[in-house]
Amino acid sequence: MTQKVCLITGGGRGMGAAVAREMHGRGYRLALMSPSDSCETLAAELGGVARRGVAQSADDLKGIVDLAMSSYGRIDAVLNHTGHPPKGELLEITDENWDLANDMIVKSVVRMARLVTPIMQAQGGGAIVNITTYAAFEPSLWFPASCVYRAGVSSFTKLYSDRYGPDNIRMNCLLPGFTDSLDVGKFGDLTALKRIGKVEEQAKAAAFLLTDDSSYITGQSLRVDGGLTRHM
Repeated sequence: MTQKVCLITGGGRGMGAAVAREMHGRGYRLALMSPSDSCETLAAELGGVARRGVAQSADDLKGIVDLAMSSYGRIDAVLNHTGHPPKGELLEITDENWDLANDMIVKSVVRMARLVTPIMQAQGGGAIVNITTYAAFEPSLWFPASCVYRAGVSSFTKLYSDRYGPDNIRMNCLLPGFTDSLDVGKFGDLTALKRIGKVEEQAKAAAFLLTDDSSYITGQSLRVDGGLTRHM
């Protein structure tokens, strides 16, 4: 049986690293990308391959896809994961930072889809998961640019799922709440569970969407936020 391959951007630390460990535990080979050498360190530990890069760079995205294909010859699952773009007062965010947010969040997902869709079509299917935010549908002034563009990712996800579902390629979004990859413990009381999440919990949810465990789920935005949001 051919061993499946998972490609992860932002795969050196935090949720990306946790997903890498979870997918490795499920038998997937890994191709990791991150801005620092953390992806290289983790890939060495887990027997994968790595390339430094950032999600907003088309060349870096192509580089990690090319590395995965030259190393393994296939890509079965993709996790699109990037950090928050610059924050600020709503009307004081510069045009340059709005453009950066678009590149980081929306265009990175579109560009990755262009790269991996032909590969997955040739293989007979695949799964893509976009990590966004619990605030995609209940936007917060704490990080306005992130909210605006991550909502756009959910819209693109719906469109992509309609277009490529017949090819057995699924795309979903994971909307994490406050998680221990960041110093957000003070927000735990805002959730129904009265605690913040663990990266391992987010990783299990992502792995569910990336694997055949969710074979009849596509075009969805799954909130994993401890009951923080009230959106029905």
